[in-house]
Amino acid sequence: MHRAHLVIAASLLVVSAGASVAQTAETPPLGGPALPGICLLSQQAVLANAKVGAAATASLKQIADQVQAEVNAARTPLLSEAQTLQAQKASLKPADFQARQQSLATRAQALEQTVAQRQREIEATRRKALDRIANEAQPVIAAAYKARGCGLLFDRNAVLGGNLAGDLTPAVVQGLDARITTITFEREVLPPQAAPAAPSR
Repeated sequence: MHRAHLVIAASLLVVSAGASVAQTAETPPLGGPALPGICLLSQQAVLANAKVGAAATASLKQIADQVQAEVNAARTPLLSEAQTLQAQKASLKPADFQARQQSLATRAQALEQTVAQRQREIEATRRKALDRIANEAQPVIAAAYKARGCGLLFDRNAVLGGNLAGDLTPAVVQGLDARITTITFEREVLPPQAAPAAPSR
């Protein structure tokens, strides 16, 4: 019997801000002159450091934990029945053993489909939360961009080195915290996906 396993990474919402600029302790920053009009922003660092990002991560983890508990509650009796059936194999008629084995396999397959469904729903929930935070952050980014007199905005994570005086990330985190500090949401409910059609012979 196949075992259905659920792998949920609620931490997908954020990436550690520490990986924003690839520099080691032994390598001094390149530095250089500040370039007027050139600004930088790390969206990952904003999510990792803003209060609303932490709240969203906590909510996603809670949802993932609930789903894991749901899956475990359904999987445990299946594994127990499979072990019992294997122990009784010698005392059962082949037809009876095969019928019970098939029943367990059908239930295991249904559980695997449920796991896949929940994974899709959690991913949809994550995307919706990110979209909501992005919408809240957009006016904050625009205000910081205007206040700093930016002419171009680059992803800070793509910068290998240089003068980071035009980094808007701290200002955006501060502005986003002033705008919104928490977020709550329920798991998205998606229609089940149709099972793949059996190959024609």
